[in-house]
Amino acid sequence: MPLLQNHIAVVTGAGSGIGRAIANGYAREGARVVLLDMNEKAAADVAKEIRDAGGKAESFVLDVSQRDDCFAMAKHVADKVGRVSILVNNAGIARRNGMLGAAEAVIKDWEDIIAINLNGVFNVTYAFLEPLRALKGRIVNIGSIQSFVHLKTPSSPAYTASKHGVLGFTKALAAELGKEGVRVNAIGPGFIETPLNEKVRASNPDLAKVFVAHTPLGRAGTAEDIVGPAIFLASDMSAYVSGSIVMVDGGYRTI
Repeated sequence: MPLLQNHIAVVTGAGSGIGRAIANGYAREGARVVLLDMNEKAAADVAKEIRDAGGKAESFVLDVSQRDDCFAMAKHVADKVGRVSILVNNAGIARRNGMLGAAEAVIKDWEDIIAINLNGVFNVTYAFLEPLRALKGRIVNIGSIQSFVHLKTPSSPAYTASKHGVLGFTKALAAELGKEGVRVNAIGPGFIETPLNEKVRASNPDLAKVFVAHTPLGRAGTAEDIVGPAIFLASDMSAYVSGSIVMVDGGYRTI
């Protein structure tokens, strides 16, 4: 039997990269997947991809930084699709700038990254909390290697702060909701080659070499590398796992 049969799973940022891979993986395991993304066409294309492969999927446009829109979407999903039992908070942005640039740019980076990467996780979780509690659901937050360390190449204090916040939120929510049977965990990707960092990789080709040189497995990760841990944390295989972060970094933090 598929591991996620009879589940409805919401995945944010599902139009590309890690979100797309997780959505496809969940569909292969029997879940009905709701893909949410700011890019309406990208999400619709992935939903069609899933349906063409025999899976079940719907897609809707959502900016996770807009709290009222998140509540409206939760109601829409409940009315049109059903009660959600799995939530993956994947939507995020990355800007690799430090604190020493022009003040306007520094402030904008901070506000935008926190609004999406941290406030967005809160907004979507809070909006879908009722069905998740009722169904003893599972929440999977996408953190980062930067939930623990700040990578100097390149600099990104706002991104680092946001991902530390995601890990803290994961632990706090796991402690609060555990008595209701809701499990909350995170995944911490290392250097994963996705559209999110494509421009950085193109403009700084030595970046990948720096990360790979520090990674015991000797390669960059792919979005597919995140799928297995995401399925594990959403399935009954992890029935006694909550408040944890599964690192998918090729061993980066071991050296």
